[in-house]
Amino acid sequence: MSKATFDADGITLERVREYVWEIPQEGDMRAPARVLASESLLEVIKEDKSLEQIKNTTHLPGITNYAICMPDGHQGYGFPVGGVGAMDAENGCISPGSVGYDINCGVRMMRTNLTYSDLEGKEEELVDSLFTNIPSGLGGGGIVEAGVDTVDEILARGVDWALEHGHAVESDLLHCEDEGMREGADPDKVSQKAKDRGKNQIGSLGSGNHFLEVQRVTDVFDEEVGEAFGLEEDRIVVLIHCGSRGLGHQTCNDYLRKIEQQHQGLLNQLPDKELAAAPAGSQLAEDYYGAMNAAINFAWVNRQLIMHRTREVFERVFDRPWEAMEMELLYDVAHNIAKKETHDVDGETRELYVHRKGATRAFPAGHPEVPKAYRDVGQPVIIPGSMGAGSYVLRGGEHSMDLTFGSTAHGAGRLMSRTQAKNEYWGGDVQDELEEQDRIYVKAQSGATIAEEAPGVYKDVDEVVRVSDALGIGDKVARTFPVCNIKG
Repeated sequence: MSKATFDADGITLERVREYVWEIPQEGDMRAPARVLASESLLEVIKEDKSLEQIKNTTHLPGITNYAICMPDGHQGYGFPVGGVGAMDAENGCISPGSVGYDINCGVRMMRTNLTYSDLEGKEEELVDSLFTNIPSGLGGGGIVEAGVDTVDEILARGVDWALEHGHAVESDLLHCEDEGMREGADPDKVSQKAKDRGKNQIGSLGSGNHFLEVQRVTDVFDEEVGEAFGLEEDRIVVLIHCGSRGLGHQTCNDYLRKIEQQHQGLLNQLPDKELAAAPAGSQLAEDYYGAMNAAINFAWVNRQLIMHRTREVFERVFDRPWEAMEMELLYDVAHNIAKKETHDVDGETRELYVHRKGATRAFPAGHPEVPKAYRDVGQPVIIPGSMGAGSYVLRGGEHSMDLTFGSTAHGAGRLMSRTQAKNEYWGGDVQDELEEQDRIYVKAQSGATIAEEAPGVYKDVDEVVRVSDALGIGDKVARTFPVCNIKG
């Protein structure tokens, strides 16, 4: 029997029901905070400042219902990674700190008609070719190097720009969140410094936890939805995880500094300056929203170019056109965004800035914003695990709108910092063990990157997904397992 309360270093959580815990509203909190987790995940989440951060988030103006920490939650910049906060778009605020530095750090999955047997014996050739042809690591270097005019076009048009220039096909847009273009993007609100940082990084993975992974489907839990998603056991898929690179980072930094200068009064009301926010309706809020949407478009183009280059690599390795291998985008989901959405709150339709930091949109079947191809079954949700664990494909659950403003977890969530990981693991050993024990081929710019992303660094993705499925916010559809992986 689950206990009624959970104590974590001075913060008491009350059990609302299975896997739903609440930090009651008190003092200057504007709403309660909720944590969606099993007791085993809570034991891990309490080890860092995640609970303190989600409690602090409730001080933001316009917070609606409650601040939410997902099962994969861990400490972030001000707002926990795995956090969701919906702020009133008229009387609330928008918070760059609650979006994060890597705006639209998201994930896309490309399906194929290849089976694991088609790939066996080609793993090393494939991982070497992917690593050679897809730029990764810190700094510059991308598939496309652009001038300012091109960057502005990408910021304004998103994947539509890639379609015009031969880096996409029409179905890529139809299977991407918002069809790969955020309305309201304003390139003029992105600084020249941000554009200069991004112009040579278009089509690059970057470093840290960003990766490209070739996987095989090991399990399909829901045959009907799996068929709608084009997933079958033993099929090969490709997972791409990266974001808006230096452009997004600079954009976040620019607006954090502007908030410090222009809205010091609001900043002084918050328990953590990293939650820096601009009041809804202010010029700075409008400017940031335009810049953030532009950075979202940049990230979608970044992942699109990487995906299309991956198609070209597969053509060379397998000696057939990518169309013959049916290399089609399954879906692309965004993390680290604040989207203006309408939600039912206490029987009233309200417009909210839904901040999802390290959280994934998970709209259920029938929602008008789910692409037509998936509207009858629900939006695809992609949950990456660690290099040595499986990843999952879910679909937006029927309870997501009521419980989480249409959101679920975004990954396994870190257990330890990058510094601690490098102290605990040696990259070469991790690489050798993955290849010898699990036949997973990994290639990276440095051993340190592999150590930082070792399997033991992350939470149990199976447990994260089990909780999401049990709550009905993201339902299990399929599981995948790594074959080869490249990272910065």
